[in-house]
Amino acid sequence: MPMRWLAVPALLMVFSGLAQAAECPELLQGSLPKLRAKESIDLCQRFAGKPLVVVNTASFCGFAPQFKGLEALYQRYKDQGLEVVGVPSNDFKQEAKDGAETAKVCYVNYGVTFTMTEPQKVRGDDATHLFKVLAKQSSSPKWNFYKYVVDRQGNVIANFSSLTKPDNPEFIEAVEKALASKP
Repeated sequence: MPMRWLAVPALLMVFSGLAQAAECPELLQGSLPKLRAKESIDLCQRFAGKPLVVVNTASFCGFAPQFKGLEALYQRYKDQGLEVVGVPSNDFKQEAKDGAETAKVCYVNYGVTFTMTEPQKVRGDDATHLFKVLAKQSSSPKWNFYKYVVDRQGNVIANFSSLTKPDNPEFIEAVEKALASKP
């Protein structure tokens, strides 16, 4: 077989990878480690084309009871495609020192079933890629439980302060707008 025919499959793999990267919004490029699990979450594979609520969390924050409201929101809209992603962070010095304690707070104390990651940096130059793009599209989190509503194309359509509870009418309106967005 001539050498040039061996290059065709390699080129197809490269172009396929480029096409897949082009289909994946910048926001969802990369992966994050899942909380208290051995696997990582490929953000594009898991969330592309889905409306999202992304929230930076902290186990020992006064806003931690919002986990219950976020879980209720997830249960209410998950059958319509909504995904909620909680990203614990110690950027504001209120997160547990290890993932086991974070998991206990989320899963045992608040019954969280939506996706949670291992603690990440969410502000500044060391922020994880997801939060760098969220900041570029809107703003960096001002405190724990800062909420971003993202449409099916990976664009932030609204962001909400820690004071905004998950059952707030404006927040719900933004979530429903994201659910109505076209992939």
